[in-house]
Amino acid sequence: MRHFIAAALAAGSLLVASQAFAADYKIMAPAAPGGGWDQTARTMQAALQDEEISPSVQVINVPGAGDTIGLAQFVNQSSGDADALIVGGYVMVGAILTNGSPVTLDQVTPIARLTGEFEAIVVPANSDIKDMAGLVAKLKENPGGVSWGGGSAGGTDHITAGLVAKAVGVDPTKVNYIAFSGGGEALAAILGGQVTVGISGYSEFSAQIAAGQLRLLGISSDEKVAGIEGPTFKEGGVDVAIQNWRMVAAAPGISDEQKAAISADVEKMVKSESWKKAVADKGWADTYLAGDEFVAQLKEDTAATESILKDIGLVK
Repeated sequence: MRHFIAAALAAGSLLVASQAFAADYKIMAPAAPGGGWDQTARTMQAALQDEEISPSVQVINVPGAGDTIGLAQFVNQSSGDADALIVGGYVMVGAILTNGSPVTLDQVTPIARLTGEFEAIVVPANSDIKDMAGLVAKLKENPGGVSWGGGSAGGTDHITAGLVAKAVGVDPTKVNYIAFSGGGEALAAILGGQVTVGISGYSEFSAQIAAGQLRLLGISSDEKVAGIEGPTFKEGGVDVAIQNWRMVAAAPGISDEQKAAISADVEKMVKSESWKKAVADKGWADTYLAGDEFVAQLKEDTAATESILKDIGLVK
């Protein structure tokens, strides 16, 4: 009996110790509340806590300069901090290039690609633009007269607008793109008629589309997406397909052991029912990719994005 009690106490001590050493993560969303970065960070926060992977998760919003202000702050202030994470992705790759940022994703510790999402082009319900053909007609008539409200300059939204223009024979450098620091600000401008069209990830507009406040002109997928009622760009006569992706990275200067522990926590999170349900509810695609494969993919995507940005005149 004494041996049993001692073993039970030891097991209990190990459990307490493991709980005590679980990371209290701080996740930076390098944008204002309401957008894709913020939604991703807060979905991570909920899943990590609900699944008891982390006892406490804090989300920090740092908007500005196409996410590069937050990235610079993260790199400069979080070195060696194994509790610090940052949400990043395709938008950040483009913003770094267009802003000439001295801080790049080479200076963080990539952990995993998490999700993918198609771009959506929307207009207010009372807009005279009824479909992609109507948008194309206005764009050809007066490119500068069509204002596009979206996220960071040089990000996925901006790139998509440029690709749409190029695909229909309009000079992409003539695109009148208005960048907003957060999804909430962009949505308000779109609903308020301050811009002609809105462009962003589908999930940022889904509630307003369902409520009849916004009209979906098109989605940037190759084929129909389950659960999304609306044409693809291609079905609307615009030969463009593109998918945004989002990732999580850790701070620079952490040890291999710390990176492995973070990677294990993220893997538990993406395999959890809480995360899977949230991803499905938001219309995101599960594009989880980790380790060396993700590092290699990140390098390829960075090179490809630079080529696209040069092609549409956003980077020289």
